[in-house]
Amino acid sequence: MFEIDLKNGIPIYVQLKREIKYAIATGKLHPGSQLPTVRQLAVELKVNVNTIRRVYSELKKEGVLLAKQGRGTFVIEKKSGPLFERNNERLDQLIDNLFIEAFELGYDLDQLLKYIQRRCRLPNE
Repeated sequence: MFEIDLKNGIPIYVQLKREIKYAIATGKLHPGSQLPTVRQLAVELKVNVNTIRRVYSELKKEGVLLAKQGRGTFVIEKKSGPLFERNNERLDQLIDNLFIEAFELGYDLDQLLKYIQRRCRLPNE
């Protein structure tokens, strides 16, 4: 499910956090989806159990994952509220910067959107 490169120099926990967030952002993991147990994922990725615990713990603190006692760890449902509204402003800034960078690289809006769809492996609409 997740890919970790043990030789690239980036800490394993950083790679795994990005992999989980990417899976959620691209729809591979949906809100409410259950993640593997700490032990299962440690065995699958051949990494220390404490590394997985750290990743899950940090993602819980960030509001990405939710632990349900005796049931497992799940992707949190859609975020909402005042903090989420402020995040929209930040997202607008990021998107604006993406448009500008893409333009400077020679992409028009249609090309950029197609590239994003391909990159995220989303179906064409």
